Amino acid sequence: MSELQDAFARKFYYLRLSVTDVCNFKCQYCLPDGYRPDGRKSFLTLDEIGRLTRAFAAMGTNKVRITGGEPSLRKDFTQIIETVAATPGIRKVATTTNGYRMAKQVADWRRAGLSAINVSVDSLDPRMFHQITGENRFHEVMAGIDAALVAGFSQVKVNTVLMRGLNDGELDRFLGWIKHHPIQLRFIELMQTGEMDELFNRHHVRGALIKEQLLRTGWQQKVRAHNDGPAEVFWHPDYQGEIGLIMPYAKDFCASCNRLRVSSLGKLHLCLFGDYGVDLRDLLTEDNQLASLQARLREALADKKASHFLHQGNTGLTPHLASIGG
Repeated sequence: MSELQDAFARKFYYLRLSVTDVCNFKCQYCLPDGYRPDGRKSFLTLDEIGRLTRAFAAMGTNKVRITGGEPSLRKDFTQIIETVAATPGIRKVATTTNGYRMAKQVADWRRAGLSAINVSVDSLDPRMFHQITGENRFHEVMAGIDAALVAGFSQVKVNTVLMRGLNDGELDRFLGWIKHHPIQLRFIELMQTGEMDELFNRHHVRGALIKEQLLRTGWQQKVRAHNDGPAEVFWHPDYQGEIGLIMPYAKDFCASCNRLRVSSLGKLHLCLFGDYGVDLRDLLTEDNQLASLQARLREALADKKASHFLHQGNTGLTPHLASIGG
């Protein structure tokens, strides 16, 4: 079976699979008004997730990140992990979570086959955490990170959206935290979503400024693996943890793209910043549809663009980050 490859010779080893768009946090940069339920939605079933994962794995995908919304809100989340992890060809199963259920459930996720975990922590100040996320759950989330390390995860990745005037002054505090802890701290540039231009203009911080500071103070950049995400990762001999920078406005950000996205409703998204999705769900109902599903994936990839259009002000589907697993 031929690998997933686009017209620019980029190969896609990494699938970001959203299993729900429901979230119980109200982060300023994503769902500031909270999740608004739509009773008409029916998220991908466990069987559909299994068929989808098998199709991607047969075409070279070896890493799946299970996302949301908040994926752990699915009652069958542990079974989803088991299904994905048991798929031949899948070598790494990751998830991104807000962490509020980790303290109680992360050991079960580990036993089910989860091999990597990202947790959103936008501030190490409990009051600022509450202000940014809309939830007073800082201590629960931090307990969940500790529980993940106890459960056997060799490293926990922590996602922090950089926001000027809110958490941009916490770099020293974050560095102190990771000095003696196996945390990869990933600073993510705030993205312009089209619906929150004022928020972007008020709080955007260039990740390049952090990069310059790191390089000045002895941090060194690591070489990317073929199925790594978009972060530029830095290490320092005096630190147990690492720093990652996700900078979508950086030059050549898209050149190393290796990931595709499928929404919780079964639509393929070729780019987080794209304008449309390709419906796959009609080809997920029976096991014998595998060849047709793979043919649709190959056909869709022919339309993947060389780059996003953020610099031209085209934000694509980013107003719907929660629904496509941003």
